[in-house]
Amino acid sequence: MSTVPAKAEPLSAADYEARTRAVLAAIEATADRFLQEDVIDIDASRTGGLLELAFPNGSKIVVNTQPPLQELWLAAQSGGFHFRSVEGRWIDGRDGREFFAVLSACASAQAGRPLRFEP
Repeated sequence: MSTVPAKAEPLSAADYEARTRAVLAAIEATADRFLQEDVIDIDASRTGGLLELAFPNGSKIVVNTQPPLQELWLAAQSGGFHFRSVEGRWIDGRDGREFFAVLSACASAQAGRPLRFEP
């Protein structure tokens, strides 16, 4: 298991917005690719800073931006995670795991097959 990372870096509002928008866009692009390549039909729907991934079995993963805290939150069947920007990556404050690694693990568990999300 990773160690807890260094202190989160403060971001300007514009940097936070740009970085979180890029994360949500990458997730949507991956879900679209999964559908096009007939990997799995994940329905991705975004409203502002909230992105919901709906899986064929009815389970969901929600990714939500939290501008006042400069965090990115992920809620899945396995629990909730809070990520902060550390050295240009979104890192979980509890165990030091990177956002896309956690998203991939949660999505794989809920899909019942290996799925990989990347920035």
